[in-house]
Amino acid sequence: MSIFRQIRSDWIAHQRDWSRHGFWALMVYRFGNWRYGIRPRALRMPFSFAYRVLHFISISLCGIELPCEVKLGDRFVIEHVGGIVISGDAVFGEDCVIRNGVTVGLRHRGQRGSPCIGDRVDIGAGAKLLGPIRIGNDVAIGANAVVLCDVPDGCVAVGIPARILSRRSHDVPTVEAGMEDLVLR
Repeated sequence: MSIFRQIRSDWIAHQRDWSRHGFWALMVYRFGNWRYGIRPRALRMPFSFAYRVLHFISISLCGIELPCEVKLGDRFVIEHVGGIVISGDAVFGEDCVIRNGVTVGLRHRGQRGSPCIGDRVDIGAGAKLLGPIRIGNDVAIGANAVVLCDVPDGCVAVGIPARILSRRSHDVPTVEAGMEDLVLR
């Protein structure tokens, strides 16, 4: 897919809103990927310098560290910005959403291996996904969860360290089941 089609897809995924910081961070990411296609190193050097400057600005203004080495699927959405750190060897599937304060990266310094995230994964604010783990398709990661182990398809990960829950209706409490706790006495 060409860089212009990717940017258009990112723009649509961000509700066609040019002012969304996540969209601008993705444009810098796409530019960084595109420059690798320039084969003569001498011609690529000015684009690499421009990418480094834009990447620094993206980190400084948006609070999003998204290196161009990350593998992103289509329709990746950065819902809220600030404090987002993604390791360069992380992999994301299609239709993923991340929010502010998310870290996707290494579990220990000096050890390679970042998470591999499936399709349609929704990552809550402040969540940390660390180490060489696999996150399945159709997974929800709760806010502030610390995920250190694999998460199967169709599950929810919540807590510190994260517990894995099924998304089946009998496993997830309903609003009605907990209403007596919400009544003010």
